[in-house]
Order: sequence, then structure tokens, then C-alpha cells
Amino acid sequence: MYRFLRPARLLLISGVLVPSLGMAAENEVEEVFVSASRTERPLSTIPNTVTVINAAELEQQLSIQDDLSTVLGNLIPGFSPSRQKMTNSGETLRGRKPLYMIDGVPQSNPLRDGGREGNTIDPSVIERVEVLHGANAIHGMGASGGVINLITKKPAARLEQNLRMNTGFQTEDVGESADYGLSYSLSNRVGDADVIAGISLRDMGVAYDGHGQIIGADNTQGDTMDSQSWNGFVKTGYDWDDQRIELMLNRYEIENKNNWVSVPGDESEGIPSSAVKGEITGAGAKNEVTAISLNYTNEDFLGHKLRLQGFSQDFAATYGAEAVPLATFQDPAYGPNLIDQSQNNSEKLGMKLTLVKNELANLPVNLIYGVDLLQDETWQELIQTGRAWVPPSHYENYAPYLQAEFTGVDKLTLTTGVRHEKSTLDVDDFTTLASYGSRFVEGGSPDFSETLYNYGGTYQITSAWRVFANYAEAFSMPDVGRVLRGINRPDQSVESFLDLKPVLTESTEFGVEYKTGDLTAELSYYTSDSDFGERLERDADGIYTVQREKTEIDGIEFSTSWAATDVDLFGVRYAEATGRYDSNKDGEVDADLGGTNISPDRVNLSWDRSWSNIVDTRLQANYLFDREVENASGAVINEFDGYITYDLSATIAAFDGTISLAVQNLTDEYYFTYYSQSSPNDIRNFTGVGRSFNLGYHRTF
Repeated sequence: MYRFLRPARLLLISGVLVPSLGMAAENEVEEVFVSASRTERPLSTIPNTVTVINAAELEQQLSIQDDLSTVLGNLIPGFSPSRQKMTNSGETLRGRKPLYMIDGVPQSNPLRDGGREGNTIDPSVIERVEVLHGANAIHGMGASGGVINLITKKPAARLEQNLRMNTGFQTEDVGESADYGLSYSLSNRVGDADVIAGISLRDMGVAYDGHGQIIGADNTQGDTMDSQSWNGFVKTGYDWDDQRIELMLNRYEIENKNNWVSVPGDESEGIPSSAVKGEITGAGAKNEVTAISLNYTNEDFLGHKLRLQGFSQDFAATYGAEAVPLATFQDPAYGPNLIDQSQNNSEKLGMKLTLVKNELANLPVNLIYGVDLLQDETWQELIQTGRAWVPPSHYENYAPYLQAEFTGVDKLTLTTGVRHEKSTLDVDDFTTLASYGSRFVEGGSPDFSETLYNYGGTYQITSAWRVFANYAEAFSMPDVGRVLRGINRPDQSVESFLDLKPVLTESTEFGVEYKTGDLTAELSYYTSDSDFGERLERDADGIYTVQREKTEIDGIEFSTSWAATDVDLFGVRYAEATGRYDSNKDGEVDADLGGTNISPDRVNLSWDRSWSNIVDTRLQANYLFDREVENASGAVINEFDGYITYDLSATIAAFDGTISLAVQNLTDEYYFTYYSQSSPNDIRNFTGVGRSFNLGYHRTF
């Protein structure tokens, strides 16, 4: 259980919360609806912490930088700090992997987690982001840390065009650091049909840290520095009676231009990694992602509301080649100095059926039920030599579910639900790479089933005060690819390999919320436990393997937003967590989870001010606290030195549109990123981005 080892920080929260509650009047608050429970429900009836990043907040953050992980970290401190790279491996929510979705289409690849799901769409086509905190099974496999649903823009009711241009630079070298972005969309409605279509282009330069040094390039795992990307997006629909059919198609590509070669640093001496211009063998690291969804809704289907979605996702992530031969890829058949690179592939097909019946038999009971189907084919190959690193893994899953909501007691809403997961994993016979001993592994078709439950309740004490609590379970496969590719013992079979056992995560949460017209505040405590979880551990060659161990995580999250005057809005967001795992497999957790598995404690502060009808500004601070990681004997094995960064942005209404001006890392803070400090090695001893300037123009006409 949580030990409350940080009383000074808790006093800080109390000092912010209590006085402001006394000053706030209980004004009416506009109700917010979210789709976290498979259909739109009032936020006040959901017994979970749910964060909605609306269009204005998203646009404001994107004016500072366009990295979605940084946006999530700035507004959701329980989310790990961004790695500021193409890869987002090690970025977690409440210490566990979240499930990324685009309009409900899963983007995460749990069968072979390559850490690229944070770069599957350009942020310019996102209307809002809904984040459901904590383990749950509402949207199926993979949400052990929560759900991050990226909801794309909707067609306008009339002819509307949007043009957005932006550029960014750092003063160390304006030319080399220059970023350029351009996006355009056209939307219209003709009769009962509507459509929105857009394209986004982006060109990224290199980045400099707070000491004016070029930040190291991650040539292998992937880097957004020195990269180009484009995004094509179409959403079209047709309405008749109480029905609608809608098609969404999104294609996203990002590729490193391979102009900068990584230069290792020296972690022990505090020398950061860097980069120099040069040529790199092979293709640049890249993502190629196509997401398609076809949605049908009927507001009156046999007395129900019907939601039917069919979807597909085609995902390919290419990893760059190492500058020196990687021991894992070596094979005597190809000579002693083989340079190779891998590509992770995943092809998904699925269907989600949701039926909603309100006031069943005229009783205060609402039902949500249906079934989900998923088929996922995942494999990882070495593209220079055509070898299979991870064999094709074919996963099939079906999951019927039922969710009930009781509203028969005034101001009280109770929810309960059950979901049954039935899964089969089919893997053919395969042989591991030579570096693992060229081990023959007998294929098989292990199947798994799990019944998941959730319970929750929310009570509206007054018009301002609400309390909620919930228990939920999540189901996920371990990183099958990492497990299978690393088999180095003879006479193994897929059928009997223990580490393929699914991950079941149990989550509990208790929260209190205060909300008026001038003030919102929420404080929650959560636990997240898994008797047979998974933890990433880096090997000597820098490649991570999965360790299956008991893990326990708990923590608190706090957020408040206070409209101190008609033109001033102050915000505080705080999160802290502790995480432990069972290092000797005796059934008791005894060692700290490191930074590749759990985020640091941090507080985000913000001040928004409207100076006039023309000018608005925002000043925000992001403070990460120090952390020590101890092993089972109590010895400190890793230390994280915290840091604080400030961002300043302004929007100015001009030229029939909006001009945005922003400075990221206002004080030019010099720091090593959280991930680099948590997983120290010379190749990826990366510093963070120093002071950078951004200028944008947005017009709707």
C-alpha cells in the first residue's frame, strides 16, 4: 500500500486546494460528455479519473511543440516524460503501458511492442484527446495503464477551410534546427452527406540542448530530429432518419533523413551523446501506418442504440542500422561484420458491436453490451538479409461483454460489468537467430481465456462535490515477440513456454472531485497490481528483454484549475507513484521499478491570461522531482536528477486568423532526459531540447 513518503508535497497540494475552495462559489458547470465507456456518457457518472484535452488546449500545446507525448506529459503528469524521439518505449501511464487508439481503432502492438505507437498520426488532424486513467478492459486488450483515444476532427456543417503554417528554430544554428509545418483541410456538408479531408506536411531539423550542443541522434530506435512526415486524412459520412454511416481513413508516414550519425557519449563522465553529419548504412528509421474505420450508428434499433465499427490497421516500423555491427544480428553465414536492421509489422482487423438499452423495463437500469472481435498478425524481420527475428504470430480474440448502470438512488450511480476474453495465439515452427544458438522451437496454438470484472460508483454529495471509487481488471498479452525471439535453450515449444501467460492487471481507485464555475479540483488514489506482470530489463547489448514478475504500483494524482479573475486561469497538476517488483520470485515485491517502467513524481503549473480580445498568453512550468531506485537489498542502483523547464506561448488575433508565438524551455535548462538517466548507456545518453522558438499562423475561412 501507498506509504505517503512525501509529506511536503502533500502539504503543497493542501495549501493550493483548501484556500481556493473557500473562495469559489458553487456556480453551474457545463456537463462534459465522453466516450470512455463505449458510448457517450456524462463525465460525472463515470467512476474513474478521465482527462479530456479539448481542441483549445491541444492547439495551445501544439503551438509550443508538436510532440504528442510532450503534450500528454504537460497536461497529465501521471504520464511519463517524453523521450523526444520517434520511439516512445518506456513511456507509461500510471506505470503501465496505455492502449493508444485513433477513433477507437487500436494503434498499440502488444504482441511485439516496438515503442512506436506514439507516432501514428499527425496531431493537426486530432480534435481532442480522451484519456481514461488506470487498467480497464472497456476497449479490449492492452489497456493495463489506461486508454488514450485520439479523436479526429469532424466535418463542419458548411463549407470550411483550415490553413495552418508553423516554423521553429534555435539560435545556435537557425538553418540546421529549422522546422517547417504545413496543413490544410477542407470540410463541407451537402444535404445529408458530409466530408472532411486534409493533408499535413512536416520537416524537422536537428535539436540543440541547453549548452548549445547537438543532441544525440537515435539512428536505430528512431528519431524525429532530421525527419520528414506527411499525413493524409479523410472522414465522410451520410445521415438518414436516426442512422449514420461514416468512413475514416488516415495514412501517416515519418522517416528519418539519415543525415546525422550518432556519436556516443560517456555516461560515467556526464558527457552526452551527440551527432555529426555523415552517411548511414541502410534505410532511415520510419513509421508507416494506415488506419481505417467504418462506423454505423442507429439511435433506435429494436429499442436500443446501436454502434457498429469495423476497422483495420496496417503498421510497419523500420528501425535504423547501428553504426557498428550488433552482436545480436551476427551470423557466420554472412561474415564477421554484418550490419542489419529490423522492421516490426502488424496487421489488424477487428469489429466492435455496442448495444445500449436505457431504462431497461422502465427500471433505473441502463445496459451496454456487445462483442469485440480482433485478428492481429505480427512479425519482425531483418530486412537486409531477409531473416525472421520474430516469427509470424497470429492472434485471434473474441470478447463478449456486459456493462450495467444503476441510477435508482438520487445522486448515486453504480456500475458493474463483466467481459470474457477468449484468445488463441498461433505460431509455426521457427528457428532463432544464430546469436541465440539457432534454436529450433516447435510451434503451437496456445489458447487463453480470462473473465474480467469491474465495479464502481459515483455519488454527487452536493452540486459541487462528487466522490467515486472503482475496481477494474485489464487483460493483455506479454510482448510475445521479445519472449519468442530470445529463446536460447534447446527443446522448447510455443505450447509450453510459461512466459506467454497473459498479463492480468487489477486496478482500484478512490477519488474526490470539487467543481464549480470558477474552480475544478480532483484528487485520486490508485493501486495497480499484477501477480504475473512484465518488466523491461536492458541486456548488455542494449536490447531489452521481458521479465515476468509480480508488480505492485500505487500513487496519487491531483489536478486543479482556478479562474482567479475574469482573465486569469491558474492550473496545478501533480502525480506521484511508487512501484515495486518481485526480484527473486518468492511472491513478495522487494525492489523498486526503474524509470523504464514507471514515471517520476512531478508537478505541472500553468497561468493563462487573456490580456484583451486579441492577445492571450500561457506560462507553464514542468518540474520533475529527484528519484532513487533501490534493489532488493536496499542499495541505490539508479539516481534520477530532477529538473524544471518553463514554456511561454501567446496567441494574437491578426490577419483574419491567429498568430502563435512560443518559446519552449524558456530558461534554456540543461538536463539529461528522464529515460536517459533511468537507463544509462553511452549511446543514448541524451540531453533534452534547449530553448527553441516557434511561430505559427492559423486561419479558418
